[in-house]
This record gives sequence, C-alpha cells and structure tokens, in this order.
Amino acid sequence: MEGSLQAVISAVGAFLVVSMIFTCILRIFHGRRRQRQCRPAGNTREILQGALEVAELRSIIADESTSFDPSLRVSMAELQSATKQFSSDLIIGDGGFGLVYKAQLSSGVTVAIKKLSPDAFQGFREFRAEMETLGKLQHPNIVKILGYCVSNTDRILIYEFIEKGSLDVWLYEYDNADGGGGGHSSWPSLAFERLVPLSWATRLKIIRGVASGLAYLHDLHPKRIIHRDIKASNVLLDRNFEAHIADFGLARTIDASRTHISTQVAGTTGYMPPEFKAGLAFATVYSDVYSFGVLMFEVATGQRPNLPVKVQSGSGQDEWPTEMGLIEWVRRMVTMEKEMEIMDPIICREGLDEAMVKEYIRIATLCTDEMPRRRPPMAQVLDLLGHVLP
Repeated sequence: MEGSLQAVISAVGAFLVVSMIFTCILRIFHGRRRQRQCRPAGNTREILQGALEVAELRSIIADESTSFDPSLRVSMAELQSATKQFSSDLIIGDGGFGLVYKAQLSSGVTVAIKKLSPDAFQGFREFRAEMETLGKLQHPNIVKILGYCVSNTDRILIYEFIEKGSLDVWLYEYDNADGGGGGHSSWPSLAFERLVPLSWATRLKIIRGVASGLAYLHDLHPKRIIHRDIKASNVLLDRNFEAHIADFGLARTIDASRTHISTQVAGTTGYMPPEFKAGLAFATVYSDVYSFGVLMFEVATGQRPNLPVKVQSGSGQDEWPTEMGLIEWVRRMVTMEKEMEIMDPIICREGLDEAMVKEYIRIATLCTDEMPRRRPPMAQVLDLLGHVLP
C-alpha cells in the first residue's frame, strides 16, 4: 500500500513538473511572437515620428496651396497642366527624394517644380524641412522657394528657375567640339547652349557665392541652419553665373546657442567629413565647412571627390599609390609646392596668379582639417576669400 502511494505521488509530481515546463515554453514562445509583432524596424522614436508625420499629412486638406510670393497664385491643377502631367520630357534633374521639372505657369512665369517621392516617412520629413527653411530665407545665394501644393499624398515644391543649371554640369559636361551648340547637357535649358569650360575668375565668383550663402545660413538667429549636403550638383548657376545653394532636404535647424545637433549621418560620399565616417551621429556647422572645402578643391582641380585621383607613381621614398582620394592627393602636392599642377588643365593659365592659387588652396585646406574645431567658421572663410578674388 505504501509503495502504491509513493508511486502515485511520484507520478503526480512528474506530471506537475512536465506541466510547468510546458507552460514556461508556451509563455516564452508567445512572448517572443508578441515581441516580433510589436518591435518596429529601426529606431522606435523615428518610426513613431514617421507615424505622426503620416497622420499630419493625412489631415491636410486636399489641393491645399501656399505661396510665399504675393504675386504668385498656384493650384495642383495648374501645376499638372504646366508640367503636362509631369511629363518626363520636362525633367531637369533629380533633386534627392524627387524629380525636378521645368514649367511655365499661366502667368507666364517659368519655375522649377519638384515633385517629392511618395515615401511617407523620409519624403514628408524633407517636405517639412524645406518649408521651414526655404520659405523664410532671403539671400541672393540661396535658391528661392515660391510656394507649395499638397493633394492627398502628392507634395509639390515650387522654386525660382535658375537658368544655367548645376555647377556639376558646367564642371564636367562642357562641350569641347567645334561648331554649334552643346546639345550634350542633361539640363534641357542648356540643350542649345554651348557649354564652355569655366574660367578661373568665374570659379572664384561661384565659390564666393556659396561661401556667402553658407555664412548667412550659419549665422541666422534664433535658429541657424546646417545644410548637410553641400556639393556641386546642389549649387545652381543663374545667367550671370551667380551661385544659388539648393536642395535643403537634409537640412537641420539648430539653436544659435548650441554647437551640434544629434541626427543620422547624412550627406554625399566624398563630401562628408571624417567624423561622419567614424560614426559620430551629430551635425555641426563645421560639417558644412568641410564639405565646402571639398567643393573648393573640386572646383580648382576638376576632379570628382567621390572618385579616386589617378596619379603617376613615384620611386623610392617618394613612391605614391596609383590612385588616392582627392584630399590626400592635394595635400601631397601642396607639401611639394606643386599647387599649380593640381589646377584643372582646362583652365587658361594666362593671367593665373600663383600666389592667389596657393592662398585659395590654403583656405580649402583649412576648411578640410580633420579636426572640426580647427575649421574656420564660414564668416571667416568668406573674409579670407576676399583676398583671393581678382
């Protein structure tokens, strides 16, 4: 009898233990399943922010239009008509997060129209950033935003039209052929204009204009603006080759009293400062200074910063790799006092002042210092450039 009782007790105990183990397994399984279902991809804060932005976008009344120019009245219907339903024949560029079209409004005004991509998170953040920045900016070297239209999920920005297109086009798509117009440009307004190599004086004028625009952005109060994507394709040139900084899709505002803002690493390969490569997720005005310094080197050398520079290998202690980055190449040439040899070969050498070139390269070198705090503020850069202009 006693043996039977112990057997029953053992069986019950074993059953309880197995039941507890089984219950724990079920709880773990359901917990993990719930975790997988509830865990958002990426950063939770960003996903929630994106959801709020989508909700805000949906709350916008269909066909809402706003103009920052009192003389300009636009509607989504008019923009669709002016762009021939956003015909690919009128595309003049890819401005990041969307395509840019050239269009003539019913009033006769020619404008650039940017249709943002339907990406609900990133696209709308860019839309908001451009509204909060460009709509209030008034500077001759900043592209003017004239207004915007929203219809359901479509977001359209309206800019002043800058006639000669991007600096990138003029640096790399000039036509060396004899005879008629260029016809090779990706910018339709230049299809029948002969693209000629930019003179050194014109390049200096463009660089000074970009510096003036950046100095303005960085010194705004109470909030200054960090552009975060300064590059040749984001510099537009008007009929007089005055520079206009464009595309504020990655721009961030920062209180004038603060030194940096936490954000995701952003920018374009070749122009981004070394602190971004190190994984530091914050932006400062000195990030823009570095990108501007890279642009200075690019304008002087005619070399794309995101492509390696091919060089002739030396010998012995002076042996160089056959390819290296633009900044490394320039710095090596400067140590050997060969600044004139790094200049774009298509620049006319007649009247090119060597002392001016060396000072220009020195300023660009200061801007691209590895240490952010050693880079000069843009107001100082603008002052320094005043000494190298012809």
